[in-house]
Amino acid sequence: MRSVLSATLMVAAMAGPLGTAQAQTTPPAAGIKPKTVTTVPIRPAVQKPEDTAGGMTQAERLALQSDLAWVGEYNGAITGDVSERMVNAIKEFQKKRGGKPTGVLNPQERGALADAARKRQDNVGWKIVTEPATGARLGVPTKLVPQLTSDASGAKWTSPTGTVQVLLTRRKEAGPVTAKLAEQEKKEPAGRTVDYTVVKPDFFVLSGTQGLKKFYLRGTFKGDEVRILTILYDQAMQTSVEPIVIAMSSAFNAFPSGVVAGPPPRKTVEYGTGVVVSDDGAIVTDRVATADCIALTIPPYGNADRIAEDKEHDLALLRIYGARGLKPLNIAGTATQTALDITGIADPQSQGGGAAASSVKAAVAQLGGGGDSALSPAPAVGFSGAAALDGGGKFAGIAVLKPVLVAGPAGATPPAQAALVPADTVRGFLKAHGVDASGGSADAKAAVVRVICVRK
Repeated sequence: MRSVLSATLMVAAMAGPLGTAQAQTTPPAAGIKPKTVTTVPIRPAVQKPEDTAGGMTQAERLALQSDLAWVGEYNGAITGDVSERMVNAIKEFQKKRGGKPTGVLNPQERGALADAARKRQDNVGWKIVTEPATGARLGVPTKLVPQLTSDASGAKWTSPTGTVQVLLTRRKEAGPVTAKLAEQEKKEPAGRTVDYTVVKPDFFVLSGTQGLKKFYLRGTFKGDEVRILTILYDQAMQTSVEPIVIAMSSAFNAFPSGVVAGPPPRKTVEYGTGVVVSDDGAIVTDRVATADCIALTIPPYGNADRIAEDKEHDLALLRIYGARGLKPLNIAGTATQTALDITGIADPQSQGGGAAASSVKAAVAQLGGGGDSALSPAPAVGFSGAAALDGGGKFAGIAVLKPVLVAGPAGATPPAQAALVPADTVRGFLKAHGVDASGGSADAKAAVVRVICVRK
């Protein structure tokens, strides 16, 4: 032990300032070639992308996989499990955006991914529905397949021209076994060619071609009842439909019990934050939090009208009439700092029934650029529509909360994601609707109001 310690101290003493040993300074004996001893600097271990993903919650991974599937990068089961496939999908998404393929998304990339997935869901009218005859829950692209027929044996959704069809069927079968069911489905209808098969004890999956169409089939059973989801689509539509197929497969719950993953139910009463931007009663807020309301109230000023919206950036314009003492926020100027103060009014359940304005810290990867940026961490419920100011008191934009729509198994509710609608976008929205927002002060707490949406 003593000799090892002595040798270690000798090497340490010989090391130069950069961690590399210097040549011996004692002249060597005649005829002996001097030896140069070097050491290799010890570098800290770099965390792998899989480790980073493992540190996320199950709900966060579900949301991530779902979004990656919707943008066409992930083609696996949406389970929330860490996998090489998920990491590779992240890298592909980063490369297509011109970024470095690290396998770990920064807040800006995560926000861009969520926005891209949400737009694709909106484009096809993605909804989680309950089929009345069976009680099964499944995701349906309602804009793509708007025509629905159903009876006691199941349901069928189709596109107007029949290019895409979604079938949910049920039947009774004595002693069903997935392997036997899979073999039976391979042969029916005639002419079906199967090129992919997965058989598990509790479900089976088949895919291939059926005539001129591609098909995907997922089946399961409970007791003696078999339920099968089949998706048929023209081969020419493969690129656009396959991400939807992955989402539908993961969202399918043939025999639901308890909570099923999907869009969060809309609250009967929802609380948000609005920012007063003019002294004649103009208020900018979150579009989603104020959608489908039978009544909108701004305490203590009374009812408000929702007069305009920006679907792309989730902004809404409200107006209250005859109100006095309004204190609009100054939204001019240019924020330069990415560390922000988010000022809003939390849901009353989060503050003992109170209605006090408060501020929380959050950050964005960048300001400006025209697009929304992810806010991290997301503020509390009720802050959707809150004002964001930088450390110098300059208006940075409006914070909006975006519930995550996940195709995946039941039991995990993903946290809401937050985005910053930049100041230039807010100002452009207001200008387009004739709002003069040139005055105001930098007192955000005086300018924010609670917005109460009452739905049926």
